[in-house]
Amino acid sequence: MTEEEKIEESPENYDEDEEKLPFAKAEVVRLMKMHLDPDKMIRERVKVEMNKFLGEVLKNVCKQLNEYPYTTIEYEMLKESIYPYQNIERINQEKERILLHLEAIKADCNALAMDVQRTLKLKDVADEDSIVDFSSIEEDEKE
Repeated sequence: MTEEEKIEESPENYDEDEEKLPFAKAEVVRLMKMHLDPDKMIRERVKVEMNKFLGEVLKNVCKQLNEYPYTTIEYEMLKESIYPYQNIERINQEKERILLHLEAIKADCNALAMDVQRTLKLKDVADEDSIVDFSSIEEDEKE
């Protein structure tokens, strides 16, 4: 372990950070332990960083709430502001679905391009080499 890592892991270093933490560390640790397996141990740095992360989430939600022109914050406004945090799994699933759909569209476009190349060949050209290969043109354009 290097000297920097020892300093980073030392409890004295985190005592300074505790003053700057947005929430009571004991409460954050209690909530973490409630949701972690009982055999898990939490390092001091993880406790501090989780506390800071939760503070950042709170700041981001409040920034979004400040964008409303009203002086009173209503529950519906809060629900809209915390939507991304509560529905991250559903948002990621939707992203995957859209990406898969885009891949299918790309495959359809490629199949249509091949059909067009096949059906629009000039009948009077005897030499197959004189037919333009569009796939090689696409590769040249990419470079």
